[in-house]
Amino acid sequence: MSTIGIAIVGCGGISLQNHLPGLTLCKDVRVTALCDSNPATLEVARQQTGCSVTSTSYEEIVRRDDVQAVIIATPNATHAPVALAAIEAGKHVLCEKPLGMSAVEVKAMADAADKADVRHLTAFTYRFVPAMRYLHHLVKRGDLGTPHHYRSCRLQDWGTRNVGWRQQKRLAGTGEIGDMLSHRIDFAHHLVGPMKRLVANLMTLTPVRGGQPNDTDDWVAILAEFKSGASGVLESSKLASGVNESWRSPDRVEINGSEASFSFTTGAWGELQFGKIGGPGLTSLPVPREFWTWPGSPRDPQQGDPLVTFRYDQAFEFIDAIRNQRPCAVTFHDGLRMQEVTDAAVKSAQTKQWVELESL
Repeated sequence: MSTIGIAIVGCGGISLQNHLPGLTLCKDVRVTALCDSNPATLEVARQQTGCSVTSTSYEEIVRRDDVQAVIIATPNATHAPVALAAIEAGKHVLCEKPLGMSAVEVKAMADAADKADVRHLTAFTYRFVPAMRYLHHLVKRGDLGTPHHYRSCRLQDWGTRNVGWRQQKRLAGTGEIGDMLSHRIDFAHHLVGPMKRLVANLMTLTPVRGGQPNDTDDWVAILAEFKSGASGVLESSKLASGVNESWRSPDRVEINGSEASFSFTTGAWGELQFGKIGGPGLTSLPVPREFWTWPGSPRDPQQGDPLVTFRYDQAFEFIDAIRNQRPCAVTFHDGLRMQEVTDAAVKSAQTKQWVELESL
């Protein structure tokens, strides 16, 4: 195909701020259709994209002949039906995380995509952070040695403001664990491998947000044991008062091994902290330029805010996988592995017990 037509289903901030700029960088790609359940949101997207084909019906949009791929950025409860409809129509799919409301639902999505032989990508955007890519390279090269410990801590100050559908369990499934910790669960899998068992707690400390009921978690912590024998500690919160939010707030991942330790903070996109066994402590380790952009990406890393623009490489990876008929670097199966951990964490919090991942 010469020009790839993209339909965006869910035209809110994520699509306009992350997906659309990434698509703009891709050669011979055109947004051919827009879909959103909110006519006002749809109109804003129409004006920003210049796309004349709009609809509130995703069923209509995914069946269009001028649509080869679909980007889904809707509330979590609608991811599966939209994705399955797109897959049935033979479309490639990039879907926001979490992919669905349960591992059973997400497995059905992954199986359907494989059977239809379409490209599928889970939007674990932070996989594209230069420092994260370099850290993965170093771990796989053996610089870490045998992994001993993985820990991540994501703290933000969202206060008690209304966060829309994200504070409704029937639409979101979960709160902080699916919204923010999902990325760090994926980091853990990417760096250390699958988890064997875990114990977790989730808390809802703000039953009212912006004057409206909130029944989703705004704090979560997981203590995990990996199949490799390594330990894991993961925490995430919306209620760390005074620490700011987004990339301006604390977001750290550290991994300790038999030979060395590495640490990275999302705010420091171009460096890691590194220490060798028996050494003086952690010191700065610059990320080589070859890791500043995704392989083949036309993005100029010197242009724009690097704490934002790395996200645009995700769209390039999706389009490049379509053109070269290869699997995406981050697939629905990665989304499934994350969802299995989420389901286990929710079960653990409910039962106050350790949960074996394979038992699910």
